Amino acid sequence: MAAQFPDRQWGSRTGLLSRMVSPFAATKAGSFVIRTLTPLDRKVLERTAGRYTVLGPVGAPVILLTTTGRKSGEPRTSPLLYVHDGDVLYVIGSNFGQARHPAWTGNLLADATGTVTIAGERIPVQAKLIEDEEKKREIFERFVETSEAYAAYRTRTTRDLRLFALTRV
Repeated sequence: MAAQFPDRQWGSRTGLLSRMVSPFAATKAGSFVIRTLTPLDRKVLERTAGRYTVLGPVGAPVILLTTTGRKSGEPRTSPLLYVHDGDVLYVIGSNFGQARHPAWTGNLLADATGTVTIAGERIPVQAKLIEDEEKKREIFERFVETSEAYAAYRTRTTRDLRLFALTRV
């Protein structure tokens, strides 16, 4: 069994702030606000080595995932919510329910290696696309428990939301 990933989450998903933010994030306006905050969130996460995030006070579990750009060959870093499962982190390519897959998912399909920054650690990872439908449903439900916005994202697009399992290299 691989070493477990640290679990860095501050704030509470059951607190008042989280209960207010989650339904707002499910709206198109909420998605726009979060997309707008993403560059700031990336900077906060980079400067704190994944210890703090703009979304932290609402108990959102966020990592930085660095992949290699499939066209540029350059490192590309994305702040992502994740589902923690001991020695596996799951990430989902929801892209706020937009028509296109987020670029980082294409990068992982082209090169399944990357780096996760979480709780002050930078950890090399191997990604595996989850293709088993039952496993996808199970993991997706865990994302909906994290934020009801994921249920809304699924209804906004006809594309399949790519799910990846990240394990330590």
